[in-house]
Amino acid sequence: MFMKDHVTKQARRAKEASRILATLSGDERNAALSAMADALEARQDEILEVNEREVQAAREKSSVRQNMVDRMILTPQRIRDMSEGIRQVVKLPDPLEKVDFDITRPNGLKIRRARVPFGVVGIVFESRPNVTADAIALCLKSGNACLLRGGSEVVRTNKTIVEIMRDAAVAHGVPEKFVEFISILDRDAIVVMCRLRKLIDVIIPRGGAGLISRVIEHSTVPVIETGTGVCHTFVDKSADFDMALKICMNAKVQRPSVCNAMETLLIHRDIAEEFLPKVARSMIDAKVELRGDEDCLKIFPDMNSATDNDWATEYNDLILSVKIVDDLDAAIDHINRYGTQHSESIVTRDEESAKKFQVLVDAAAVYVNASTRFTDGFEFGFGAEIGISTQKLHARGPMGLEALTTMKYLVDGDGQIRG
Repeated sequence: MFMKDHVTKQARRAKEASRILATLSGDERNAALSAMADALEARQDEILEVNEREVQAAREKSSVRQNMVDRMILTPQRIRDMSEGIRQVVKLPDPLEKVDFDITRPNGLKIRRARVPFGVVGIVFESRPNVTADAIALCLKSGNACLLRGGSEVVRTNKTIVEIMRDAAVAHGVPEKFVEFISILDRDAIVVMCRLRKLIDVIIPRGGAGLISRVIEHSTVPVIETGTGVCHTFVDKSADFDMALKICMNAKVQRPSVCNAMETLLIHRDIAEEFLPKVARSMIDAKVELRGDEDCLKIFPDMNSATDNDWATEYNDLILSVKIVDDLDAAIDHINRYGTQHSESIVTRDEESAKKFQVLVDAAAVYVNASTRFTDGFEFGFGAEIGISTQKLHARGPMGLEALTTMKYLVDGDGQIRG
């Protein structure tokens, strides 16, 4: 009962703050955001000290995988990146000033369609403390209050970030409870959030398949699903090998613990004899465990045998599934069967193949001759992101400012009645 009451009170406070936020000007919100970015850098030692203790505690737990520990770690550079992301958000156009429909009807009614905040955005996420800063910044810029529930392993890091950003915002006229952080570690706190339909306007889960399923299963609040990333790279028969090797290595190795990292490599049969050994040796040198199909093992025996489960697995680790496919159509079929509609890439010099791949692959982001690692709000020029939506309603792909708004019709008359 205490947990339910506590979370409900936090949501109610955020709801009250959202009404004040809706009255702030874009300049006021931007001033607060700039102060937040400065405060994170000025007080980074506080954040790093807390984070170091939590990372060390996680390393000592056998239940916490190394790839999860990697997601928890903050460094001075990562804090600078967080601050720079906020500054990019400041430079973006104010989504609440956008009017995309403005007409006057024959009866004199003036009708405008404007972007408005949701109100309170609930965000449930795992491990990565940079998500905390991104979420607060995007919600404030879009005029939303937010209720956050982060992973238990970095609860103190997240709480410190929230307090620093809140202090900076309040000093610039933002209501104190515009951000509420749930520090209760009991996972049932998430269930409570999911059922506060009149206080929370939308919930966004950001994490693994288990977390997302839990939110969807229990929520009476509308959910924007940010799905898992079983991402593929298909190396076509016309691919430039040097380019393909660079793209594959970046997509798998640069940061394997994130959702836009490659999990399965598909190779056209016509080039497999030549390209597979090149990429396999490079992957093994980078400490990547390879799991290949029977055709792969015939060409390069020094890898493990892949199972059906491997094709649908998001490893978030230095593990890669490899499959040889007969042609472009087979690659597309495999991706549409096992992919999670996140990010997919083809490496090819054939324009028709590239066009067909982009048209027929069902995913939020489809690349030609580039790494899937670019599916990111910062890289797309959104400043930051609230998550990568893999659904098709409301928002898809990296979710920036506009994805955190809805619409309202503003209708002005001078006494019209309908006959």
